[in-house]
Amino acid sequence: MIVYYLRLLKRGPLWTPEETPEVERLQAAHLAHGQKLREAGKLILNGPLLDNGDLRGVGIFRVGSLVEAQTLSEADPAVQAGRLISELHPWMIARGILPAKDVQGDERRKESLINLR
Repeated sequence: MIVYYLRLLKRGPLWTPEETPEVERLQAAHLAHGQKLREAGKLILNGPLLDNGDLRGVGIFRVGSLVEAQTLSEADPAVQAGRLISELHPWMIARGILPAKDVQGDERRKESLINLR
């Protein structure tokens, strides 16, 4: 068994449906933060939920502790701004269910995008 950290992103107290320059800036910073964590191998699954509810996104951290996951999640600009709230849960699963390392992930993503065209 192995422990990952499940992150639930929920609407925060300053969430708004309006598309403003500030919201666009925060969204771009939020996406850049996630990309940085993915490139570092710390955020292995991540994405939005599309049902427009209070729960906005889900992610899986592969890090050494809950404290590290909290630190990384709280560094998200959208969380810092109060647009999103991060909720973390230790999640134990059998080894091998999630890949140990996605060494070909970028190439597979490129192929998937090409195939969608």
